[in-house]
Amino acid sequence: MAEIKILRSLFSITHPRHLIYVAIPLIFSATLISQGPQSQTQGKKRIELKHADDDYIERDKNTGKDWHRLIGNVFLIHKEISMNCDSAHYFPDKNQVIAFSRIHIEQGDTLDITGNYLFYDGSTEQALMTDNVELVDRETHLFTNSVKYDVRNEIAQYTDSGRIINGKNKLTSHIGVYYVSQSLFHFKDSVKIVNPDYVMKADTMDYNSKTETAFFTGPSEMKGDSIYLYCEKGWYDTKNNITRIWKNAVIDNKIQVINGDSIYYDNNTGYGQSFGNISITDTTNSIIVKGNYAWYYKKPERFMVTDSAMFIQVSRNDSLFLHGDTISAITVPDSAGKEFRLMRAFYGCRFYSRDLQGKCDSLSYSFRDSVIRLYHQPVLWSEENQLTSDTMAIYTKNRQADRMELYYSAFVTSQVDSLRFNQIKGRTLTGHFKNNELCRINIEGNGESIYYLVDGEYLVGKNSTRCASIEIIVDKGKIQEIYERQSPEGTIDPPLNSPNANNRLEGFSWLDSIRPKKVTDIFK
Repeated sequence: MAEIKILRSLFSITHPRHLIYVAIPLIFSATLISQGPQSQTQGKKRIELKHADDDYIERDKNTGKDWHRLIGNVFLIHKEISMNCDSAHYFPDKNQVIAFSRIHIEQGDTLDITGNYLFYDGSTEQALMTDNVELVDRETHLFTNSVKYDVRNEIAQYTDSGRIINGKNKLTSHIGVYYVSQSLFHFKDSVKIVNPDYVMKADTMDYNSKTETAFFTGPSEMKGDSIYLYCEKGWYDTKNNITRIWKNAVIDNKIQVINGDSIYYDNNTGYGQSFGNISITDTTNSIIVKGNYAWYYKKPERFMVTDSAMFIQVSRNDSLFLHGDTISAITVPDSAGKEFRLMRAFYGCRFYSRDLQGKCDSLSYSFRDSVIRLYHQPVLWSEENQLTSDTMAIYTKNRQADRMELYYSAFVTSQVDSLRFNQIKGRTLTGHFKNNELCRINIEGNGESIYYLVDGEYLVGKNSTRCASIEIIVDKGKIQEIYERQSPEGTIDPPLNSPNANNRLEGFSWLDSIRPKKVTDIFK
């Protein structure tokens, strides 16, 4: 302070009125302000003045302390930051600066903050910048009306709405905190990311400006031309279009709607995986596939689901529920080059609908001709009738059974009482449906039948027949009429009190114990 006292003495000689300010256009050295006993405010390094066109020294009448009114090309330094502005008030005893107009703060070689008003406390290293504030850190630009900046910890925050531009993303929110050293933003209240391909909205979100990754920490959604996303936890890499979300997670890629406890999805390749309580919904074909693990592709559409896998063909009148160890689907071209989907289910397949149930080891479903094909000891149940054969095909129309074909060793069984069964067998069988109910059966080749005649509640006879073909009329699940064609041979016998072995055709089996009688039975 010795230099300041000398200046005051010279000034008092020239000006006897002893005014308490002086204008000195000069370049100050760092030692001018930093030396002296009052420079050690709380042991903190003091703000240093490097340049000002004019420096007016004034004294606070209440405290008796001097402060500086700096005008024109002001340049200040404190530790690793520098400040430029048009004018400023500097308070040495408080180690504080108030700056005005075209303020520019630089920290390191990457961070710049500009605005038109600044309050900076060198002791606490806290800055408040207002009026058209812009923060620039590498490729990140923040625009807001007011920013509080913790210089020591490199944390900037705003509470009066902000707009961030980072790569192709434009982010807005009412409240934001930027951790500069981590390149991490924390946003709250009406958070929005606008990208050329989508718009993201959330109440709370973190965003890494270096990796351009958004982290969801509350209810969040993303809408785009090719994707919709909702979750309450997770992240989305906006640079590479890869996401991992959980907690009520949903992804709609405009071909499939995917739910799961946890979902991974690459929007560039259309590939994804889901874990836990997953479902894949095809709204175009009214199909839902569920399970606990799945992988899938958007185009060409294909998927694989396992672990409690279930396929649902949704219908207004009677939906079909199918379970298998593994359910998969692929998209393949037909002979004309037109693509269609082929679905497969493997190992321990069972399915249930109100009017038709079945069991087999494996099956396939072609969306080209709407045919379900069952392999390896298949069994079908329709009302009171059980049908078995080596292989089967069910032809559907408008998501309902239209007809079925049983190949080799076709066998139809229905129960009369605890000991007697109506039985019809042959080489092949064709069944016809009306309103999804079996109404007519045609058996071709080596036809055989055992049919019990009933009068009311009384059993009156047993009809045993052999012929080349058999036609059966069914009404409400019960056999009403049987027509034996092409040289039928048979007998009608009175019923026996004790049925014997002659009451069973070769290949007979009764599998009612494994019949799915409700949806949950497909998992037994």
